[in-house]
Amino acid sequence: MADAIDWPAVHAEALDILQHYLRINTSNPPGNEAPAARFLGSLLEAEGVPCEYIETAPRREALAARLRGDGSRRPLLLGNHLDVVPVEEEFWDVPPFGGVVRDGRIYGRGAMDMKGAGVMQLMAVLLLQRRREPLRRDIVFLATPDEEIGSVYGMRWLVEHRRDLFDAEFALNEGGGGLSDFAGREDGRIFLASVNEKSVGWLRLRVEGTTGHGSLPAGDNSALRLIRALLRLADWDRGLRFEPGTARLVDQLSRAGLLPSPEDSEAFEQALRSDPAALAMFINTLNVTVIDSGFKANVIPPRSEAVIDCRLLPGQTLEGWIEQVRERIDDPLVSVRPELDDFTSTASSDFDTELFTAIREVVEEAFEGAVVAPSVASFATDNRFLREIGMPSYGFIPCMFSAEERAGFHAHNEFLTVENLNSGCELMYEIVRRVVC
Repeated sequence: MADAIDWPAVHAEALDILQHYLRINTSNPPGNEAPAARFLGSLLEAEGVPCEYIETAPRREALAARLRGDGSRRPLLLGNHLDVVPVEEEFWDVPPFGGVVRDGRIYGRGAMDMKGAGVMQLMAVLLLQRRREPLRRDIVFLATPDEEIGSVYGMRWLVEHRRDLFDAEFALNEGGGGLSDFAGREDGRIFLASVNEKSVGWLRLRVEGTTGHGSLPAGDNSALRLIRALLRLADWDRGLRFEPGTARLVDQLSRAGLLPSPEDSEAFEQALRSDPAALAMFINTLNVTVIDSGFKANVIPPRSEAVIDCRLLPGQTLEGWIEQVRERIDDPLVSVRPELDDFTSTASSDFDTELFTAIREVVEEAFEGAVVAPSVASFATDNRFLREIGMPSYGFIPCMFSAEERAGFHAHNEFLTVENLNSGCELMYEIVRRVVC
């Protein structure tokens, strides 16, 4: 029987690794993830785990490390991304790439998204290697570049050019975790593991009008026509939609008394609409993110454009969504076109797998009264490329995140609590161990 794990020592090691990792600036653009891949790889290589560095573009590398099992079961893929979104440093209270620890929090761009989770996965691999656990499965640790702007030089590139890495039974990445509050309730028992995710369907609206001098009345002002279109979209009640993951989620939370029953439609909808993150799992969302109109105070703009960030529920088509948007705007002079050419919609991963079962059992043992349910991630992750090739893929970080922690995604003063890093390392190890041993 293996000796007990010295968890305080593991916690200290994980914190030190994460601090060093956060100090490597992998803001994307431009990415420059190669130094981060080499840093993580050096830790694995020092323990005897073979690593491969895969260049997808200049100064952009993925790290693929494999811990060998006996081959009696197909591999488990642990996926995480190396890049982070850029920062506006003047709005931070601490250096965003300093790995500062203060008041029980680890600050830094990527602490939540997703260098912290990457370290949890890394520690699971290192511990299994050190303890010489007999493995039934290979573990593939895959740290990728370019996730934050579409994965063209990341997971998508690897799926297209290195399909050998993806002969795995299932994968674990980001996309879910524990929520201290959900749909208006602060309970601390809800854990969501994403089995699918919404698709990115960014749209560009464009209006062309008649230009002229700003001092004269204008009946064909492109800016006003665009504004009217945007207001119609803003006032659009699209109703709630259910898919397999969210239907199961609603059933579990309702039976646990954590969400009103859908049969009480008014209370149910009121609960969801009290929480934007919860509501996003049940509607196609749209947000105006860019408006471009005019170039001079005294010139009526000949052209006005807006970009809308749309996230579509599974099973939707981009063509069908565009048609709904056009019908809602009801103005043939407002053109609606896709902003991206890589729309992806995938089938949900099965809930009845060894990995999902391990997630549920480990969390239920660690958190009294925990409810572990499948969900739909309201944002895009690298899991979508794996589901496309038929690999069951789950988004789950085994931590109970506060609302303040979750708000740090892509925001100023991003942080992960030391407590969550510690517990995340312990639970990640146990989830992985149960699946591969």
